[in-house]
Amino acid sequence: MSKIIVAATPVVGHTGPLLRIAGHLAGLGHEVLFLGGSRFAAQAAAANCAFRALPGAADYDDRDLAASFPERERVPVGPERLAWDAMHIFGDPAPAQLDELRRILRDFPATEVVYDSLFLGGVALSLDRKADSRPLMVAVSTFPLMLGSRDTAPFGPGLLPPVNEQERAAYAALADRLAELGRPVTDHLRRTFATAGVELPEGERARVFAEAADHFLQLTVPRFEYPRSDLPGNVRFVGGLPIPAARDEELPEWWPELETVRAQGRRVVVVTQGTVANGDLTALVVPTLRALAGREDLLVVAATARRDGVQLLTAALPGLPRNSRAAGYVPFTALLPHADLLISNGGYGGVHTALGYGVPLVIAAESEDKPEVAARVEWSGSGLNLHTGRPTVESLAAAVNQVLADPSYRDRAEALRAELADHRALDVIADLVSGSG
Repeated sequence: MSKIIVAATPVVGHTGPLLRIAGHLAGLGHEVLFLGGSRFAAQAAAANCAFRALPGAADYDDRDLAASFPERERVPVGPERLAWDAMHIFGDPAPAQLDELRRILRDFPATEVVYDSLFLGGVALSLDRKADSRPLMVAVSTFPLMLGSRDTAPFGPGLLPPVNEQERAAYAALADRLAELGRPVTDHLRRTFATAGVELPEGERARVFAEAADHFLQLTVPRFEYPRSDLPGNVRFVGGLPIPAARDEELPEWWPELETVRAQGRRVVVVTQGTVANGDLTALVVPTLRALAGREDLLVVAATARRDGVQLLTAALPGLPRNSRAAGYVPFTALLPHADLLISNGGYGGVHTALGYGVPLVIAAESEDKPEVAARVEWSGSGLNLHTGRPTVESLAAAVNQVLADPSYRDRAEALRAELADHRALDVIADLVSGSG
């Protein structure tokens, strides 16, 4: 059995998958120490892992980024905020993350470090030592593959791959412009790594970060990621993490209606803004309920993912439509098996959960990496991309009609479900740490 460090940035979309991995490895008998945000200590204990909180400012709470990063609110959503996040949310903590990894390794001589691929302290450790004098470094990507390629558009805007040489040339020029615009980010990260005594090599940032790891594991399947003829040899598609069984949680009082919808000849549409960008429900949830109000053939479920979500929703939309039901927290593992369609703002984990049940999608994405997720939904044929984070009532109504009327979207989602089911991400990771992968 091995001693293993599992490390994640303190953002729920990054920490959740790494905790699942840590719990699986601990369940196999490995001695696992989880390094992450202090608010996840209880979850690490529940996964039978030792826990170490990130030090100082590296231990922020993603539920209130404005408290830790007040200047972020003044940065426009889009490329500027992505750049700011890369520098300050993910980049600035790297030296403290690396120092903590070094401290842990002095007392806990781990043979493997499994880290969220934006836990840049893990990248720094990978670059800091020769492979024979450091643990095996396994990066796990919980968001779309960022690697630039002659076969894809530059990462960020959510553009589909080129279909001809003219588009390929246009994308190459765009990549050059974006690299120049991103030079301040690269320079900032290079200075940040230097303060930790680590040199960040020249080259495309995403490729440098990926190639630093001994193994770079992408939590998806090839059918949901653009093919690249120049993919680094250490990158491997391992599928999504298995969908956990629904926990014994209190369900909304309207839950029994889901059991009778099919018998009534109705279908279920679920809408959510995920667990992060859900402070303003007028972006997607409210217009969806308005767009589908009066559709007696549908039951529309608003999953707000907030304890105060129902109150926020009813304040924004007094008198919910008759065909709508709302909830704060509701387990998607229980809800999505009933769903015919998920309307989402494009969280990578939520999209993969839906596809794990063969549920087609309508995506309204704007912030973080979500436009890239939306583009992959469009490219894979598993749903529609609305190309905005604030769709109109009319566009939502038309999108729902299109996806529900055209069986090809369900067919593509089902094909992805089957491919995801054929992969065993946790087994791959377990084999790597045991030396048989």
